[in-house]
Amino acid sequence: MSKNKSKKPSKFTKSLTHIIQKLFQKNSDKILSHKEVCAEISLKDNELRKQAFSILKDLAHEGFLSETSSSSFKLNNSTEFIEGEIQITQRGSAFLLAKDEKGDIYISAGNTNQAMNGDTVRVAITKAGSTRREGKVIEIVTRERTQFVGTLDVKEKFAFFIPDNQRTGIDIYIPIEKLNGARNKDRVLVKITVWPKSAENPYGEVVEVLTSKSPNDTEMLSILCNQGIEIKFPQEVIAAAENIPMELDEEEVKTRRDFRNVTTFTIDPADAKDFDDALSIQKLENGNWEIGVHIADVSHYVQPGSAMDLEAAKRGNSVYLVDRVVPMLPEQLSNLACSLRPNEDKYTFSAVFEMDETGKIYSEWFGKTAIHSNRRFSYEQAQEIIEGAEGDFKDEILLFDKIAKILRKNRLNNGALNIESEEMRFQLNEEGNPIGVVTKISKDANKLIEEFMLLANKKVAMFIAKPKVKKDPIPFVFRCHDKPDAGKIEVFKMFIDKFGYDLKFNHMDEIAKAINTLLDDIRYKNEYSLIQSMAIRSMAKASYETTNIGHYGLAFEYYTHFTSPIRRYADLLVHRIVFEELQGKNHLYGNQLNEICKHISRMERKATEAERESSKYFQVLFMQDKLGMVFQGTVSGLAEFGLFVKINENGCEGMIPLADIPGDRFAFEQDKYRIIGAKTKKEFNFGDQVEVQVMAIDLRKRQINLELV
Repeated sequence: MSKNKSKKPSKFTKSLTHIIQKLFQKNSDKILSHKEVCAEISLKDNELRKQAFSILKDLAHEGFLSETSSSSFKLNNSTEFIEGEIQITQRGSAFLLAKDEKGDIYISAGNTNQAMNGDTVRVAITKAGSTRREGKVIEIVTRERTQFVGTLDVKEKFAFFIPDNQRTGIDIYIPIEKLNGARNKDRVLVKITVWPKSAENPYGEVVEVLTSKSPNDTEMLSILCNQGIEIKFPQEVIAAAENIPMELDEEEVKTRRDFRNVTTFTIDPADAKDFDDALSIQKLENGNWEIGVHIADVSHYVQPGSAMDLEAAKRGNSVYLVDRVVPMLPEQLSNLACSLRPNEDKYTFSAVFEMDETGKIYSEWFGKTAIHSNRRFSYEQAQEIIEGAEGDFKDEILLFDKIAKILRKNRLNNGALNIESEEMRFQLNEEGNPIGVVTKISKDANKLIEEFMLLANKKVAMFIAKPKVKKDPIPFVFRCHDKPDAGKIEVFKMFIDKFGYDLKFNHMDEIAKAINTLLDDIRYKNEYSLIQSMAIRSMAKASYETTNIGHYGLAFEYYTHFTSPIRRYADLLVHRIVFEELQGKNHLYGNQLNEICKHISRMERKATEAERESSKYFQVLFMQDKLGMVFQGTVSGLAEFGLFVKINENGCEGMIPLADIPGDRFAFEQDKYRIIGAKTKKEFNFGDQVEVQVMAIDLRKRQINLELV
């Protein structure tokens, strides 16, 4: 190979290559000569013109361009271009997560073109082999994130920022004047300000010095930054929120249905601050009940295209970490103006049903309303009343509970999955450190609220989506849940076989019923939580879509999200679309709704991952003072590198490396989902009870290392 071929491209060559690529993409059907290319990009220097010709030849050799004559070129339309999310490896190479059946696309370190982990990029396929495809990033469509947490390395005239998460793939150059008071070795929050095409590294500035913050604050900030989740609101959004009045405008109230004199209350977690939903109830003259599901009318305050709307759309949802909430909307709205707080008049958007005590619906109504919540209940307070205690609105709560149980029974009979939610919650002291762990289990009060929210969501979706005579479909946001994959169900069957159970069904339509039967049979056994968790993992993930496929888990033909617009952008969109339909107005959203759905589904996944990382961190923090202690545990996971064990006493999970299991050389057999000793044939399976000792804690890696006793 010649020296020129092996020589690393200069910064300028990379920049010029990118400019030429963009030129041909913009003129995808044109043949451009070398002379025309130079004219288009204003190259007059002879040396630069020669360099441009060399780049054109290289792009033709790579297959990006077709050479139509000795000095004329055209974009190679046979080249396949794929858009997707890029994942950078520790070594600097990358993979494009392709959604087609051909698999992910390998991208060498020299072809990532300034892409960073998680960015949405456009890739040209440079090699379509039988074993794998290779590609080159030709365009960064959207930056996943621009803020990072890491450590400063300050030199005499500049500084470098080294991110905590090395998968970021790049260090950031910080000019001395952009340090904003930060010093060498400080842990900081940094923002990328610019990345010139000719530069190896992006330029940035220090946003905040974190060294003086508590370790928990810094770690939570790092988790959020790693997911590209914005922490602070732009000043214009805060200013807009502060101008929103708390009082209702009586002229506006006159345009709404007034429920302020109807018995209304909320039931929420004890520590909740944003109250999205309330229930109202009154008896009708015909003996039936009018039940209102009232949802905070965020759409009244957040107008399409406003700074607040654009910020909410970008965030997609609120994020709930162990010790804090990162809201979708500023606190002035989420906790004050929109929140359905007790003894305050509020604007709402409502679904109102005439029902009897068996849950039969005789009529329904949707529209803008005004309410006054008479009382705020926690789930625990409502549960005590359901279980027989005296309290405010006892008769109303018991009636709601009665109807909810009938609605739930009907859902399950129609094929819905019967999943009992379990949530690990940490008890925190005044310093924000965990001092206890409790498992929150969904009880009747939780299910009461859940059933009426499900009813409203389903009926709103039916109102918009059910076929109407001589009417085109309305662009809409559905909450969809696909049928389970047969392969994943087979893996689940193999998993429960370890416990001596079987999943009995004749065809795929019977899977939900079979899982419900299994879970009912083992509800009070030790392995119930583990098996339910694996059942959930075997299901498809729910997402937002513009094309309805129904919701498998709920057994609903039509379903949407209408009931939480304070914390989910999808619900705000649904409110707008429903109101436009009620008013007979032209619909604001068209084809762009599909891209919005993809974005908010993606942000939902990021929020879930951040919440999971937050829980892992607090688990490790909770176990930090328990080094050397011995616990009973349950084998909760098996992998090539180790055995995962969930501690029975507190639900925290740690790992035993395979090499540290005494008495034999152990290996993971994937086809049989077990870990087995080479000589002794001793097995470890899901659900096995073991005794473990806490050997090491790594807060930064969020790992608990265990050893078998």
